[in-house]
Amino acid sequence: MSVNKVILVGNVGKDPETRYLDETTAITKFPMATSETYKNRSGERVTTTEWHNVVLWRGLAQVAEKHVRKGTQIYIEGRIKTRSYDDADGNKRYITEIVGDQMQLLGRKPDENEGGVQEGGLAAGTGTHASGGPSAPDSSPAQDRSPARGADPAGDPFDDQDNGPNDLPF
Repeated sequence: MSVNKVILVGNVGKDPETRYLDETTAITKFPMATSETYKNRSGERVTTTEWHNVVLWRGLAQVAEKHVRKGTQIYIEGRIKTRSYDDADGNKRYITEIVGDQMQLLGRKPDENEGGVQEGGLAAGTGTHASGGPSAPDSSPAQDRSPARGADPAGDPFDDQDNGPNDLPF
């Protein structure tokens, strides 16, 4: 058995480049930086940055094309893939890429009016909802989950009251 799984949280290094192989098959590529800060033996803070080549396909590529820009903080989940190609001089080159399966925009997103910021995030992946459509986050603000006025809270089997270990539904 083997596992090829990568999880990255970092910042996009430059605006994504998107190409369409046909009318519906999009591919988006961009560099992503992850940083680690630590103190060395002499007590100085040292920051090291790793750069990753991220590749997204199809619907995920289209989401990135619309919403990801240089500096965007994102979460990427995917796999490592190394491929080779011949450069213009005929030399064989190798490149290691992160092929993303899941992506989530983190932190803040630009405000439409002034380029300012507001709280928010966007998640996307290769999964689907029960409706058969592509995964998409619930971008609506948090909803009040309290019972409606006049509703009988004792009739709600999923209320937040802890009735002990004997209230399990199975």
